[in-house]
Amino acid sequence: MDRKKIYNPNSTEDVNQRKIFGGNPTGIFELNKIKYQWAYNLWDIMLNNTWFPKEVDMTADVRDYRLLTDAEKLSYDKALSQLIFMDSLQTNNLIDNINPYMTAPEINLILVRQAFEEALHSQSYAVMVDSISQNSDEIYDMWRQDKKLKNKNDHIAAVYEELAKSPTDEQIVKAMFANQILEGIYFYSGFTFFYTLARSGKMLGSAQMIRFIQRDEVTHLLIFQNMINVTKKERPELFSDKLLDEVYDMFKKAVDLEISWGQYITGGQILGLTDEIIDTYIKYLANQRLEAVGLKKLYPDATHPIKWVDSFSKFNDQKTNFFEGNVTNYSKGSLNFDDF
Repeated sequence: MDRKKIYNPNSTEDVNQRKIFGGNPTGIFELNKIKYQWAYNLWDIMLNNTWFPKEVDMTADVRDYRLLTDAEKLSYDKALSQLIFMDSLQTNNLIDNINPYMTAPEINLILVRQAFEEALHSQSYAVMVDSISQNSDEIYDMWRQDKKLKNKNDHIAAVYEELAKSPTDEQIVKAMFANQILEGIYFYSGFTFFYTLARSGKMLGSAQMIRFIQRDEVTHLLIFQNMINVTKKERPELFSDKLLDEVYDMFKKAVDLEISWGQYITGGQILGLTDEIIDTYIKYLANQRLEAVGLKKLYPDATHPIKWVDSFSKFNDQKTNFFEGNVTNYSKGSLNFDDF
């Protein structure tokens, strides 16, 4: 598959002929004509969700970090290092590997916006690192020193690297699932650690930063789930038994990897995150992601073991900020999953 042309005056494609990928766009963004309305709706939500790291007060975290146990400090650093890698990868992946093959302008819009948000998250992590670390290189270089982290990073990057080498229709579909896994399993799992600390009154600024980041990631997850579901309708022949077997295998490997990673960084020493809870939660997340795109659960016995996490991660209109006890208006960009 070739990358789309940025200017294609010979195209006669009209709005009804648009495709998520494999189309023949002119390169002109005619946004008064929309085929994928869900994408344009997400664009509006993402714009309304605009925020900046400076909005989050990290002052108390400087003190709190010094009071963490050694196990909590190490877990914090490793969880943060993993998030840094994933947002770095995703910023480049969206621009270099995914968007060049997407041929509907409304899809191009939201992927560009997503790439901006992933870059913003990288800045957020820099704020977190600078707030708590006397040597920021220790966290940024952790992937070089920690073999477990590097192995996980290598695995995550492999699917995207495969797309870059052989951009076929099937590889693009697999990349969509890889993005669903990244946004909906790896990120969600990483966020949970910070909410667990906040639940015990520690590192509240970090948790607030993560809440902003996760609000963005909710829309990112919806982007790829909708792209998968639309492609299933428009190109059902791509979803062969062979491809679906590969997808299920991707999920199984991701679950095993994330469970191993979560249990490794917590070491059984983080209150509220036992090995069993981590195992069940990751499997629950995988089930949720698979069901969202019409596939079967891999772990039918896995139920949500830490439902309190959901309330920690949500923004509600005129809701009392449970971290600070102040009333804060989070009405902008409110998201209703029923719209998608």
